[in-house]
Amino acid sequence: MQVILLEKIAKLGSLGSIVNVKPGYARNYLIPQKKARRATEKVIAEFETQRAELEKKQADILDAAGAQAAKLDGLLIQISQKAGVDGKLFGSVTSANIAEELRKQEFAVEKSMIRMPEGQIKQVGDYTVIVVLHSEVSSHITVSVLGETTT
Repeated sequence: MQVILLEKIAKLGSLGSIVNVKPGYARNYLIPQKKARRATEKVIAEFETQRAELEKKQADILDAAGAQAAKLDGLLIQISQKAGVDGKLFGSVTSANIAEELRKQEFAVEKSMIRMPEGQIKQVGDYTVIVVLHSEVSSHITVSVLGETTT
C-alpha cells in the first residue's frame, strides 16, 4: 500500500515521502496515529498545499524534544528494589519503572521511548539508558539501582 508520510519516521522516510508499506502497518498504525495518509492524487495535492504548515509543526516538535533532551542528558535517577545479599534483584527494573520515575520528576516520557541496551536490569549498580524523544533526538541517562535487603 502506498502512503504519504506526514512526519519523519525512522527507517521509513521523511515528511512528504511516498513509500510502500504493508497494508496492516498502514491501517493499524500509520493512518490511525496520523503519521501517514493513503497516497492518492487528491491527498498528494492537499499535502502540497499544507507542506509548509506541516514542516513548521515538525520543526516545533523537534525543538521541544531538543530542549527536553538537554534537561535529561546526564540525569541520574535512583530506583530501589528488593535484592538478595549478592546484589541480585528479586524481579527486574524495566523501562516502565524508569518511565514512572522520570514522570515523578516531571519529564513527559513514555516507556516506549526508553532503550535499554543491556536489557532489563537484574543486578544492583549503575546503568546507562537511552531515552529517544524524537527520531533525531536522544539523550543518555544513568539509572542507579539500589538494593533493599530483606531481614
